[in-house]
Parts: sequence; C-alpha cells; structure tokens
Amino acid sequence: MALRINDTVPDLTIQTDQGEIKLHDWIGDQWAIIFSHPKDFTPVCTTEFGAVAQLADEWDKRGTKVLGVSVDGVEEHKKWKVDIETAGGAKPGFPIAADQDLAISKAFDMLPAEAYLPDGRTPNDTATVRAVFIIGPDKKLKLSMVYPMNVGRNFAEVLRALDGLQTAASRGVATPANWNVGDDVVIPTSVNDADAKEKFGDFKTVLPYLRMTKLR
Repeated sequence: MALRINDTVPDLTIQTDQGEIKLHDWIGDQWAIIFSHPKDFTPVCTTEFGAVAQLADEWDKRGTKVLGVSVDGVEEHKKWKVDIETAGGAKPGFPIAADQDLAISKAFDMLPAEAYLPDGRTPNDTATVRAVFIIGPDKKLKLSMVYPMNVGRNFAEVLRALDGLQTAASRGVATPANWNVGDDVVIPTSVNDADAKEKFGDFKTVLPYLRMTKLR
C-alpha cells in the first residue's frame, strides 16, 4: 500500500556514508526531508545534491534534517560527494543512505515489491526512485513529490513547501497558492468569524469560505 499523507513513516535501520541510523531516532523532535535518486554519478542528481548542500544554513534555520537516498553503496557515496561539492560549490554534510537492497525504496512505495537490481544496472532500473518526502517531528508524512529523471527538482519550492507546512502546523492556518513567508494566510473554515477575530485580528473576507489575514 502506498505511503499516504499523515501515515507514520517506517522506522527503518539505514546504512549511510556517515554510519548506521534508525530513522525515527535520527529524526528526533525535528522535521526531516528524504530525497531519493536512482543512482550515484548521474548528471541531474549531482546538480540536485549540490543544490541541497548549498541550502545547509536554510535547513538548519528550520530545524530540519536532510537525508539523501541512492541505491548504490557507502563507498560510492563517499566518492560521489567529491563530485557533488565540485559541481555545487558546497560541501554536502548530510548523510546519504545506501539503499542497495531497495528496502527504503520499497517501504516508501517508490518501487514495486518484486523490483530488484540486476547486474550492470542503469538508472532506468530504478527510475521511479526520484521522490521528496517531508516528515514532521511526529514521524508522519506531511508532503511528497515525485519527479522524472529528466527534470531537476526545484529545491526553492521544497523550502517554500517546508515553510508552509511549519507555518500551518505552528499557527493553525493554511497557505494559499504561491504563498511565501510574510504573505497573507488562509483562515481555516473550521474557525468562525468571532474566533478568527480574536485569534488573528483583522481579516479580509474574499468569499464566505475564503478569509485572508496577516500573521501577527
């Protein structure tokens, strides 16, 4: 069964280039992002890992840990990180999981249960392993995105989505289309006008079911 929004993510024991981790313990009381790739030393993936490395300070500001996943082994990951730093201009300090047995890929429903890694495999054998998962401190899946191999991920959007999730969780609001930090937010329909006034102050009623306000 597919992993769905608000499902608890599996508590896997994972081998990484920085040692063994147990996923729930590793997340702890922070947010976490898992982003996965079909193979090391591939062009689009190298640029993506570089982009994640460049955003290290931004992840830290948001109390968010980052875990890369690739189906190659620990030693390949260590060598690949040299290329990632060369391409991205930033040291990739986050761990990369060595998903050689496809345990992570299958647990997160990125591959069919019968999938395996053939000899002489290419990225096409694990093409669907190009996903982003944002996980909350409660260990529940908050958001997922899946990309094809020929379209690089926009990590500014991942960062924006993380901001939206954290704002919604901490302030009891929703975020509208194209929202960025500082923009007006949506008051949930479950909050009546009187309670909205008390909680948020002034708000604008665009439609009976759409009320916008600034966070104070």
